[in-house]
Amino acid sequence: MLVRHADPSRDGAACAAIYAPYVAGTSISFEEVPPTAEQFAALIAETSTRHPWIVLEDAGVVVGYAYATQHRARAAYRWAADVAIYVDPARHRAGAGRSLYAALLELLRRQRLHSACAGVTLPNDASVGLHRALGFEHIGTYRSVGWKAGAWRDVSWWQLALHPEPGPAGDGPPPEPLGPQRL
Repeated sequence: MLVRHADPSRDGAACAAIYAPYVAGTSISFEEVPPTAEQFAALIAETSTRHPWIVLEDAGVVVGYAYATQHRARAAYRWAADVAIYVDPARHRAGAGRSLYAALLELLRRQRLHSACAGVTLPNDASVGLHRALGFEHIGTYRSVGWKAGAWRDVSWWQLALHPEPGPAGDGPPPEPLGPQRL
């Protein structure tokens, strides 16, 4: 299997096809209408200007993707990113998610980001287990924060320190984050 950076025109349709079942048949995504291939291509292009968007290919077929986005808009948050991962349901529990996250988190480290944050709609034992296995720590849960599939849904939040804790405050600010890094 090959992890590579996503290409908007090449991978928009594949990412849209992987994501659609999560939107249409689960409460994992809070979107109500699956985005089109064109919308995905635009999202990949926009996201890739500041953060990585990667895909996992098996025999030339995209079977999963992962990406990072800005955590919050205010300047002090520039060292943090939100991360997300989606794998073709037929490929669950085969190591695809772990491979994608390993590559994505390494890219974020090289970009000099400090924290990766992930929201997981509950219940989702597989996603909770993956985040725990990769060292993410549960930091809180938003209760009844979204209405999907006929019920209020909770979202648990997970955080991973990408670098050791910074030194004393007298050391000054950390180095500025870099742009997206190449695999």
